[in-house]
Amino acid sequence: MSLADLSVNFFVALFALIDPIGNVPVFAAATVGATPAGRRRLAIYIALFSLVFLTLIYVSGLSLLRFFGISLSAFRIAGGVLLFLLGLDMARNDFTARFTDLASDEGPISTGAYAKQRFERLIVPFAMPLLIGPGAISTVVIYASEAKPYGVAGLGAGFGVIALVSGLIVPFFWTTSLVSRLLGRIGMTIVVRVLGLILCAMAVQFIIAGVGGSTHGIVRADAISPYQQN
Repeated sequence: MSLADLSVNFFVALFALIDPIGNVPVFAAATVGATPAGRRRLAIYIALFSLVFLTLIYVSGLSLLRFFGISLSAFRIAGGVLLFLLGLDMARNDFTARFTDLASDEGPISTGAYAKQRFERLIVPFAMPLLIGPGAISTVVIYASEAKPYGVAGLGAGFGVIALVSGLIVPFFWTTSLVSRLLGRIGMTIVVRVLGLILCAMAVQFIIAGVGGSTHGIVRADAISPYQQN
């Protein structure tokens, strides 16, 4: 496989796993009541976090997890628990009002201050493990190993793919103002409740995959990958 083919495959896989398009509604729900400038700044912060974290994983491989003695299966289970708590919060409570009320209680704040406060709240579990989950991490590790034979060129190509995918988060997340206007308050509430249920199901799937990866014969293969084609 040529370096160009490897780069294209890496981009497609990483973009599909991070899925900035599919996560736009969740980002919109978490930033209800924000100014467009605040949303744009927050999207940039999340994209920068994605760039730095994925680059670190690309360079270090699984050394970071290995240093703490954490397996990918354990990471899947922990990520599943965090996602389940987020999904449960979205499905049962008025998730959109929680962010709106917080903004109003704090009074007028600057765009930068708003973005920093929201980023601190969203870095876990939104930025990780919702955007950057075990699948994205393992994909980065795999492609990093495949790019090693290409030397510096392979390293640069990998960095370029990560930077491109992270950069694409920004324009997609900037469309949240349009999404919010189209759906309105009631529409966003409905979307958030439905997404909460989906996130809970995703979380359970994460946990099933983690248990299946850390045990032998306890979880059936079709439960770990229910729609995998033979």
